[in-house]
Amino acid sequence: MAMCLYQQNNGSENQTNSAKDHEVTAIPLLVCDDSNMARKQLIRALPANWPFRITQATNGLEGLEAIRAGAGQIVLLDLTMPELDGFGVLAALREQALTPEVIVVSGDVQEEAVRRAKALGARAFIKKPADPIQLAEALNSLGVEVPLAAVPDDDYGSQLPLPNVSFRDAFREVSNVAMGRAAELLGRVLGIFIKLPIPNVNILEVGELHMALADAQRGQRLSAICQGFIGGGVAGEALLIFHDSEIEDVARLLNAQEDESAQLEMLLDLASIIIGACLNGLSEQLNITLSQGHPLVLGQHCPIEDLIRINQRRWKRTLAVEISYGLENLEIHFDLLLLFTEDSVPRLRETLDFMIN
Repeated sequence: MAMCLYQQNNGSENQTNSAKDHEVTAIPLLVCDDSNMARKQLIRALPANWPFRITQATNGLEGLEAIRAGAGQIVLLDLTMPELDGFGVLAALREQALTPEVIVVSGDVQEEAVRRAKALGARAFIKKPADPIQLAEALNSLGVEVPLAAVPDDDYGSQLPLPNVSFRDAFREVSNVAMGRAAELLGRVLGIFIKLPIPNVNILEVGELHMALADAQRGQRLSAICQGFIGGGVAGEALLIFHDSEIEDVARLLNAQEDESAQLEMLLDLASIIIGACLNGLSEQLNITLSQGHPLVLGQHCPIEDLIRINQRRWKRTLAVEISYGLENLEIHFDLLLLFTEDSVPRLRETLDFMIN
């Protein structure tokens, strides 16, 4: 669905022709992101006096179709999407000789992600959540002359095709941004590009959590690091799972010693990096301070049944965020579970409702 957002009109019938003389042609602008919350945030970041006709797409394939239909002279493009990701969209635009002006707006802020996006033709790169001034500057660099001081007004939202945002979608989006910040730090430590998934957010009973962990295990033995967090009415545990068959590969990447004590120290260091960056990213967006405990070895070289048996009383019913980081060109994955207590959900809903509305 598209909507014309800009038209000068003085409201007088006998001055219709004069108004037409001053009418500004609306520029087709496509917002391509799988998250309803991300699209809503981006649309709201556009000041009311910008001459855009907005179309939305929820994945890369929909985005390409909209561009072919003429709905994307300018494209605000996410990188991490189902069906076809942002890198795939940029490559397809080049292959099909389509020439929209693309601004990438992404939670994946790795230097290599920025380099690849621009090498594929993106004109600018903005990290999520998009700052309105940075977005205005990027649009001005495309020749769309709009005032940088302009900001959205209170009545703007009623004029726009804003998507409805559920709690799950909102929390998945803030987790996506936090996940991207952790990946940027991890990528610098390991010297490799981190492949990012779409976070999975669910309310899980302990039996369902058992199934999720069993799927992560994929028939292998695991080592797991746990780190508690609490603050602002929110509490929980972060669980980072390493597949034992991959630990030696990680040690070689870091030039770590291969004895068991050195590898355990390496896993604790990696857990501190990944969990700490992810929780800090959540804290910044939710405007709460999360105090983090020390990382602890929860299970080492153990089957998933033992991990569940030891901790089933603590986990019970939980809000779970599942993230699986992959290392490009290597069969190495880090499975991260953020487990929030059931009592944390009302506080999270309240905070996200404020962000959404």
